[in-house]
Amino acid sequence: MSFRVPRLSHRYGRRAALRKLLACIGLLPLLAAAPVQAAEVRLLMLGDSITAAYGLARGQGLPARLEAALRAKGHDVRVIDAGVSGDTTAGGRARLDWALAERPQAVIVALGGNDGLRGIEPRASEANLAAILDALKARGLPVMLAGMLAPPNLGADYGREFAGTFTRLSEARPEVVFYPFLLDGVAGNPEMNQPDRIHPNEAGVAELVRRMLPSVESLLGRVPAS
Repeated sequence: MSFRVPRLSHRYGRRAALRKLLACIGLLPLLAAAPVQAAEVRLLMLGDSITAAYGLARGQGLPARLEAALRAKGHDVRVIDAGVSGDTTAGGRARLDWALAERPQAVIVALGGNDGLRGIEPRASEANLAAILDALKARGLPVMLAGMLAPPNLGADYGREFAGTFTRLSEARPEVVFYPFLLDGVAGNPEMNQPDRIHPNEAGVAELVRRMLPSVESLLGRVPAS
């Protein structure tokens, strides 16, 4: 059996001629069936010192450990650290465009801890977070909102209003993945925190990752296929 090899001329163009050649020798169906490799997903963590690995080696911080855990579960993800120690919701709002220069495909918003420590009016924090979430929605980016609790020394009324900030934001935006408390299982536990009793140690970061991993996977499930 013989076949005629198509001539690679200007009439077809290189791509068309190559496809004709593959069709002649029976390889085109195999080429069409070849799986398309998914591109790496860029996941941005917009946060404060908890995100910025305060007091820890860089590779032991929350973004690095979360990325390692996601990759161990088969997700091709790069977690971008956009944490600034001491940052408030106002600071995160002000630098949002700068952070988005990394062109993420999904975002975790983990701000508010410093607002609570400073006793900032919860309504102001809520307005800042609302602006961040709305800006991300306008860009078509899936978002996970990590909530925070206020220190108990600021009183029960402030604590309720502060916690309600995150609940109200999530209820008004059902498209947002809501993780109620970023420091769940770690806050107040001396074995999980550094001597300042505010920032997680390595064991604390591992526990944060373990607890938040299902919510982060849910977030990744909302990233459009490339």
